[in-house]
Amino acid sequence: MAEDLWSPIRSERRAQAAPLAVRMRPRTLDEIAGQRHCLGQGMLLRRLIEQDALSSMVVSGPPGTGKTTLAEVIAARTGAAVERAHGATTGVKELREKIESAARRLGESGRRTVLFVDEIHRLARNQQDALLEGVEAGSVVLFGATTENPTWAVAPALLSRSTVFRFQPLSEEDVATVLRRALVHEHGLGIAGLVLDDDACAHLARAADGDVRRALGALEIAASAVRGEHAPRIDLDLARAALDGKIPVFDKDGDEHYDLASALIKSMRGSDPDAAVYWLARMLVGGEDPRFICRRLAIFASEDIGNADPRALQTAVACWSAVERVGMPEAQLILSQCVTFLAVAPKSNAAACAIWEAMDDAREARTVPVPFTILDQTKRRLTRTADDGTPLAAGDGKYEYPHDRADGIGVQDYLGVTRSYYRPTDRGLEQAIREHLERVRATRREAAESGRTRGDRG
Repeated sequence: MAEDLWSPIRSERRAQAAPLAVRMRPRTLDEIAGQRHCLGQGMLLRRLIEQDALSSMVVSGPPGTGKTTLAEVIAARTGAAVERAHGATTGVKELREKIESAARRLGESGRRTVLFVDEIHRLARNQQDALLEGVEAGSVVLFGATTENPTWAVAPALLSRSTVFRFQPLSEEDVATVLRRALVHEHGLGIAGLVLDDDACAHLARAADGDVRRALGALEIAASAVRGEHAPRIDLDLARAALDGKIPVFDKDGDEHYDLASALIKSMRGSDPDAAVYWLARMLVGGEDPRFICRRLAIFASEDIGNADPRALQTAVACWSAVERVGMPEAQLILSQCVTFLAVAPKSNAAACAIWEAMDDAREARTVPVPFTILDQTKRRLTRTADDGTPLAAGDGKYEYPHDRADGIGVQDYLGVTRSYYRPTDRGLEQAIREHLERVRATRREAAESGRTRGDRG
């Protein structure tokens, strides 16, 4: 009896103690900020919700964009029962129990069950397979939420039976609207006369990067600092202190880790040092391991610059060594120097293409034996005989020493088949390399045609 009498009071106290972002969570579709491409009037997802005609779906998007909020709105207005699970804590047994319960409910009353799985990407494959059984049988309507790319984070079989909706970061205007609403909402800050300066609001909305939960958290911190003052006011300095003191979210195993690395590489490849150094800064501020960045820079130097400027690899290796010795935060200077140098350097992937093509031939094409003339000297002495075992005539198949030639060019056949893997560009140093290689290849062709040979220097 006492439990029943006091439970409303306990619930009210828990609600009051909840963070501002939880208290301000929208209760209706119209209260959800942003996502008009999915939830605007006439959009598919909104029509499915309004018609209570949901099918299994996976909603992906950055943190704080409304995925969990949408699940709560659906739970509040749908005629279906709602079950909840979390990818990090829900095991196979519990998932199967929820699915079996949903199947019984459907059979006994005809009532469907929406199974909300937060962070669905954290479910192991066997857990996703258990979930698939319920989705295929129609026992549950899946609502999976993820911050990752669902095309690789969710099992293909499960994904093929779901509609994917992608939520976008909120615009600054949407975040600012939510912040202003929190000043006066019945579940908001609850500070009479609280003023949020326009520039402070704009800073919170901009620096939150579309994450309304982060913006509300910073607003609550700032409001706590002025609570009880005669004229409570949040100015720009206070807003900066409240938000800038928060550690940016950066999942080293998640999408953002690879997205930022990709942005850095593509910016350098596109010869844009400004974009490249910004993505470098994003990685460093987010807590990326500088050694990971160094590895990527060394690979880039060979793959995308190569012989167009051989100093690129030297710079990347020197950067790596210096970063290991210096450490952060000073290592940011070394990384910035390297990134900007690589971005403005002439580009060529000719050396990379050469090894890729040669590797393909080595794996797939017929094996090319080493020509006799360039075999190891000892092996040539042991193997250079006619079919009947007698030595071949002197002067047959001799190795020609390139340094004995005035031009220093080797004119023998060093491969045994006609192949051209390395094709220098006309960019940077490779222009001179290309011209030199053309002369080398022309000399070799002339020698082959004339049949000239040199003395054996074995």
